[in-house]
Amino acid sequence: MKAPFIWDKYSDQPYPLKDKAYKKLMRKKHVWAYLPLFFTNIVLFPLSILLMPFFKGKTVDKENFYGMGVDLDKGEVQIALIEELGVQHLLMRMPLWEMHRIDTYVDFAQSFGKDKTILLNILQDREHIEDRALLVKDIETIFEKFGSFVFEYQVGHAINRTKWGFFSMEEYLGWYEAIQKIRDSQYPQLKLIGSSVIDFEFHYTIRTLFNLFRVKYDRFSSLLYVDRRGAPQNRQMGIFDTKNKINMLYAMVKMSPKSSNDIYITEVNWPLSHTAPYAPTSELECVSEEAYSTYMQTYHTIALQTRKIERIYWHQLIAPGYGLVDDRDGKIRKTEAFEAYKRMLHHANI
Repeated sequence: MKAPFIWDKYSDQPYPLKDKAYKKLMRKKHVWAYLPLFFTNIVLFPLSILLMPFFKGKTVDKENFYGMGVDLDKGEVQIALIEELGVQHLLMRMPLWEMHRIDTYVDFAQSFGKDKTILLNILQDREHIEDRALLVKDIETIFEKFGSFVFEYQVGHAINRTKWGFFSMEEYLGWYEAIQKIRDSQYPQLKLIGSSVIDFEFHYTIRTLFNLFRVKYDRFSSLLYVDRRGAPQNRQMGIFDTKNKINMLYAMVKMSPKSSNDIYITEVNWPLSHTAPYAPTSELECVSEEAYSTYMQTYHTIALQTRKIERIYWHQLIAPGYGLVDDRDGKIRKTEAFEAYKRMLHHANI
């Protein structure tokens, strides 16, 4: 990543932008994008709430419901851990600022074996947002290198967080549209997944689902964290526990002409207590390993019971601050949640 965007190696995400002058300049540049965001939401946000009880779910394949995030820099030990868990669906990141390492990423993806299905998450940076020619060149390279064995691509990540590079939903939609044109003309067999809004900020989700851009999501993705509310059953805005957040998300997708009705939750976890600087939030939001394990199981159960989520990718396998395995000091320590996740998959396959 290039300044003012800086990567935090502990929490595996960019640091919040500290250059206030740059943020102010960029927000001013995109100020007109707030108008369609407002007018789209003034109608569709309340309408989604009203209609969400009327959209019923569908049969979900429980055996293919579980997915896990893996990371190149966490090492080959992940191969044995994935085999132990028994998970077949993996999410792997491909940062556009690391195109010089793409062959290493390809080798890593293939190291898990041909029986695994991989969703490749294309991570944006500001350089590839602003330089359309560079974007086209590198997306063509990614599709060429991965396209023979990876058939699903999440286009973008946490697009409503400026630290990840986008300053408006309009900017993201134009970016997705450019990538879709490459897919449509050269790689029609590949599936594109968006829009990857993080947290319960559905006003941004609505804008990515209702617009005049020529975009189509083959599957819809949400990074549906509920960690700041504690347990998955806890509510936000009076009625929005995890179940109703999923119900509203499904209603929006059903109403939109821009997406299929298949939804992936592509990132969720809880931050772990006493793991700073690895935890991605403050200690106030962190939970014990025991609570983490309980919340993880409850979250999956709630999502399954709605029959509105096709798959959940847990974020992620190895991460001291929020994962199933702690690798500090070069030692692999499986948490209580690791064993609980293994049991969930075992029961799903019975």
